[in-house]
Amino acid sequence: METFVGTTAPEFTLNAVVNGGEFTEVTSESLKGKWTVLLFYPLDFTFVCPTEILAYDDAQGKLSGLNAQVLGISVDSHFTHRVYVKTPRSEGGIEGVTMPLLADPGGVVARQFGVLTDAGVALRGLFLIDPEGTIQHATINNLPVGRNVDETIRVIEAFQFHAEHGEVCPANWTKDAKSMKPTDEGLKDYFKS
Repeated sequence: METFVGTTAPEFTLNAVVNGGEFTEVTSESLKGKWTVLLFYPLDFTFVCPTEILAYDDAQGKLSGLNAQVLGISVDSHFTHRVYVKTPRSEGGIEGVTMPLLADPGGVVARQFGVLTDAGVALRGLFLIDPEGTIQHATINNLPVGRNVDETIRVIEAFQFHAEHGEVCPANWTKDAKSMKPTDEGLKDYFKS
C-alpha cells in the first residue's frame, strides 16, 4: 500500500521500547488524539540515526506543548532497541532517550508508508499525522541526510494555525507571521503589505 498525504495512516500494532528500556505495545489507534511525528530511520547503531533520535528526543517538551508526540521506528527488534537505549553515547548508543522506539522487523509498516528500501531498511521518512489519524505532511530523505526538528515544529504549528483560524500559511511562514485567507482577495491583501 502506498501512503499519501491527506489519507488515513495505515493501521499497525508494534512492539516498542519506552522510558529508556521498558517493553510495551503501540498501536496506530493509541496515537489518536495527539499530533504524531512518525520518524522512520534505517537502523540502530548507525551514524546519522542517533543524531536524529537525540534531537527529536530533546524536543519532546516542545512537541508536548503542541499536543504532539514523536515515535522512532526502524526494522530493528524491540530487543535491539532496548540495548541501543542502554548503550552509552560514547559507545554509539543513545543512552537516556525516552521517546518510544517502535520495532518493525521485516519492514511491514515501513513498506505500508512507502519508505522500505530493497536492502530491507527504511529511508528517513517523517510523517506528521493529525489527532484524527490523517497524514498531513510527509518528507523522505535518502540515507545520508538527517531531518530538522525546528522544521518539523514549524510544520506542526502551521497545520494547527490553519485548523484554528482557517487561514493558509504561505512560504516560509513561522508562528506569529502573516497568514492569508484562502481567497483571491486574501492573496491580494497578503501581497499589499
